[in-house]
Amino acid sequence: MCSFIEYKDQKIVYKRYASLFFVACVSNEDNELITLEKIHLFVEILDRYFGNVCELDIIFNFHRAYYILDELMIGGYLQETSKKEVLKSCATMDDLMDKEEKGEGIGTGNRRKSAGR
Repeated sequence: MCSFIEYKDQKIVYKRYASLFFVACVSNEDNELITLEKIHLFVEILDRYFGNVCELDIIFNFHRAYYILDELMIGGYLQETSKKEVLKSCATMDDLMDKEEKGEGIGTGNRRKSAGR
């Protein structure tokens, strides 16, 4: 089964994992096998983060999926190859989000003091 489609001056590279399809559009000069590896790395990180990722994980936690993708790639280029580092960064972001939801975020103390004046 071929995972590459040539379309105009670009290539569409896709991979199916269970019921999920991951698709990337790259230029003709880019290596489609490397793109498949990037997709696979992203899916492996999603699997570790969500624990066997499914479409509902992505639908209800799309901001987390985008954050993982943002930690992994910048401008279409792979920035971090270590799954552990990406997951560590995601854990840190989760901790910050939890603190923010509880009202313990950075700078919230100053806003409360100024609001009471």
